[in-house]
Amino acid sequence: MPPDDRSGLTARALYAPAAARNREPILDVLRRVLPAEGLVLEVASGTGEHAAFFAEGLPGLAWQPSDPDPTLRGSIAAHVAEAGLANLRPPLALDTTATPWPLERADALLCINLIHIAPWAACQGLLAEAGRLLAAGAPLVLYGPFRRAGVPTAMSNERFDAALRAQDPAWGLRELEAVSASAADQGFALEEVVEMPANNVTVVYRRVPA
Repeated sequence: MPPDDRSGLTARALYAPAAARNREPILDVLRRVLPAEGLVLEVASGTGEHAAFFAEGLPGLAWQPSDPDPTLRGSIAAHVAEAGLANLRPPLALDTTATPWPLERADALLCINLIHIAPWAACQGLLAEAGRLLAAGAPLVLYGPFRRAGVPTAMSNERFDAALRAQDPAWGLRELEAVSASAADQGFALEEVVEMPANNVTVVYRRVPA
């Protein structure tokens, strides 16, 4: 495998079963809500499987993966090298709580399965930097499990939440209403909530004019 020059580690492709299961439904939503062209910043890209799959499925968009973990950036770099796509960039080292991010602008932002496996500050940092990077009309897309007012939480999500909080009390499923309120503070309006497999949702926000 080629070296990952951003982490100093040898790149080794990692695989997550959930990525293979949810990538098609997520791509179906992205085809509807992302712009036809421009730069998509993917925050917390994990293994890099999603980045390679989405870049292939959306050839008009430049895809910028990122992750704070050097091991995961090595995996992303390996998937980037294997995919060999002109629109798929090497990974950035990006921590949502360390601002400003190493990017000046983007045309869309995607974040999959992060905010429940991180402190609330990570969500706040994500929303604040999205507000800085995205212009009016640009989408901010979140995917994962949420608690929602008036919607019973699936037992599998309740068990997942308990396991997360046992691992770190600062983790756990977020209230969608609280996330949307923080997003509104950064200039975003909730556009739609799309039901997804395995009791997840895709949440689409749009940057409103200042």
